Amino acid sequence: MDDTPTKRRRAGGRAANPRRNRPEVISQSPWRIPINTDAPIEPLSPEGVEAIHEGAMRILEEIGIVFLNEEACAIFAEAGCIVEDQVVRMGRDWVMEMVAKAPSEFTITPRNPARALPIGGKAILFGNVSSPPNYWDLSLGSKVPGNREQCANLLKLTQYFNCIHFAGGYPVEPVDLHPATRHLDVLFDKLTLTDKVPHAYSLGPERVEDVMEMVRIAAGLSHEEFESAPHMYTNINSTSPLKHDWPMIDGCLRCIRRGQAVIVSPFTLAGAMAPVTMAGAVAQSIAEALAAIALFQYVRPGCPCVIGTFTSNVDMKSGAPAFGTPEYMRATQMTGQLARRYGLPLRASGACTANVPDGQAMWETSNSLWSAVQSGTNIVYHAAGWLEGGLVASPEKFIMDCEVIQMIQRYFEPDVVATSPDDIAVDAIAEVGHYGHFFGIEHTQARYETAFYQPIVSDWSNFEAWQAKGGVWTAERAHTTFHRIIDSFEPPPMAPSIREELEAFVARRKAEGGAPTDF
Repeated sequence: MDDTPTKRRRAGGRAANPRRNRPEVISQSPWRIPINTDAPIEPLSPEGVEAIHEGAMRILEEIGIVFLNEEACAIFAEAGCIVEDQVVRMGRDWVMEMVAKAPSEFTITPRNPARALPIGGKAILFGNVSSPPNYWDLSLGSKVPGNREQCANLLKLTQYFNCIHFAGGYPVEPVDLHPATRHLDVLFDKLTLTDKVPHAYSLGPERVEDVMEMVRIAAGLSHEEFESAPHMYTNINSTSPLKHDWPMIDGCLRCIRRGQAVIVSPFTLAGAMAPVTMAGAVAQSIAEALAAIALFQYVRPGCPCVIGTFTSNVDMKSGAPAFGTPEYMRATQMTGQLARRYGLPLRASGACTANVPDGQAMWETSNSLWSAVQSGTNIVYHAAGWLEGGLVASPEKFIMDCEVIQMIQRYFEPDVVATSPDDIAVDAIAEVGHYGHFFGIEHTQARYETAFYQPIVSDWSNFEAWQAKGGVWTAERAHTTFHRIIDSFEPPPMAPSIREELEAFVARRKAEGGAPTDF
């Protein structure tokens, strides 16, 4: 791979959808960075926060974390940590010194600079579903293994919806593509069908290096420009309880050494992979996350890191994971308190356990999404399209979730709570008096088109009107909308020379065999 810095013409374009001279399929909210202006919900007292912190520190000092990565173990030993048979114990002072080096805010800039994302602070960003092996839509009526076409269609939804800010991992695993070269095809689709911040799986050196190179090419950057600031990210999970595996740590080390962002999201299920108590599960999750973040900060001080929470509970009757539960919500809020204690940006998820896009799916996902809001989360993974605990991706669910996400974004618009004289509207109240109405007055007429949130798949008509239109249920309306979006989709602009360079890179790496599948 040629590491010689070379100048390329930048690709990208305006953030607006390229269908500028065509009517929109739906009237959706504009692209914007939502700012969470609400005070976070803090179920823990200051003493409770310190108790969980103390538990996490004791786990790191007394029990330790297994790192199934020889390079990581050598780095920890160099730093003065105790390493015995890949179990790493580290002192709290060193951990806190390292974590303090991580920036509380940073920016990731994709190939379209207008889609740059501020990470941290009060910004809250939403991403697509990532990594389900199966796909479901209303026309199929059952789940099937994912394929490239379904994956591409979900990427088109990711690009189309302005409320979706970043393109996470594969929105469904395309099992029709060979695992050795799957990442090349999907990243090509992702980089040509979207211009939003992309993700790389940390599943072996070749995949991470290939993705970084493809992101660099797509952005038209020299090697030096690419490494000077984040343009993509990787997300890893610990292997709970108390383990980090080899490929994920390797991938993160490769990313941070080239200036790219990492998210560390332990996957702790209370009652199975973590203690049955939520405080114990959160303490374990915090310990697993901080151990990896401390490693990365030691290797490259100031590298962009995000702490993630994926703590929920299992159904103690079946052992199956459950999401969107009261315990899930509290764990997310509690982790938010710890993230603020450490000065780290926070990642959460929009998850549910439901099998189809029904009422259960939406109340569980709404619980998950609102707990992200309540916790001060900055990055909401799996915000649109997730079903069956992450085993299924659904385009109908994707669109139904976007309805909720748009409502959350509207909730934070300043004009909803504006208090100028025109907003207080005493003159309008006086004009209507005691026996009139507000429909026809000038104050209403000047504002009615933008005064309230307008839905994309919700139906606000009464039963008789709804029935007269065919009695179409929400998932059916979402299914129709999905096909209208796909049928009219146009990808964002990309310079022909850059597309050709991407195609040549993919062809060369396929000829070389891609990536091994037996790590």
